[in-house]
Amino acid sequence: MDVEKLFGFVFFYLTLKPPRQDILHQYFGLSFNTIVDWSNFIREVFIHYSTKDGHFKIGGPNIIVEIDEAKMGKRKYGRGRIIEGTWVFGGIDRSSKEIFLIPVKRRNTRTLMKLIKRHIRPGTTIMSDCWAAYRKLGTEEMFTHMTVNHSINFVDPDTGAHTQNIERSWREVRANIPKYGRRKVHFAGYLAEYLFKRKFPDFNIRIHEFYRAAAQLYDVYNGNDGDGVAQSDN
Repeated sequence: MDVEKLFGFVFFYLTLKPPRQDILHQYFGLSFNTIVDWSNFIREVFIHYSTKDGHFKIGGPNIIVEIDEAKMGKRKYGRGRIIEGTWVFGGIDRSSKEIFLIPVKRRNTRTLMKLIKRHIRPGTTIMSDCWAAYRKLGTEEMFTHMTVNHSINFVDPDTGAHTQNIERSWREVRANIPKYGRRKVHFAGYLAEYLFKRKFPDFNIRIHEFYRAAAQLYDVYNGNDGDGVAQSDN
């Protein structure tokens, strides 16, 4: 693509929700292979941005973080339970509204506790449902753990504990990732795109921050590519 078309492609990608392949194909006259390739390059920028400062952390003393897991995928006959998909573990900071989303292969104690300690600061009050994998949280001195039994109440009548904020987030996530043709290998990229756009809802700021992130990924300030290899003027 020439530079003008590339800037247009990025603009459409940053402002449109998926699916958008047909629109990009019709508007720019690009092959679907080219669209897929450049979509992958753009997702690499999103992923780099979400991990550039090490492990992203939310919460802290006197702050509540809600955690939950949800399955993203195909529903039987287009409705009802999901029969094929990817589990995502997430948490939301009630104060800052910051959120993390991590695709997981397993929802066991070992996996979820590792992610909780990696992404939630010590001293945080964590609210969750009664999923068995969270039971160990009650023995962790670095967190205060509160639960709500969803088979009985949406909000615990005694403590006021609930996970309604993170549960509402799942609907938004599902609305902003591809419903068809998505591949598991790209799922982290889909989530990273959603998080990037959520962080920068203003289109002008979003586009500016995207190019800043792309410049950092490919190290253009030092004349290097993403692997630190010096590039010629050509």
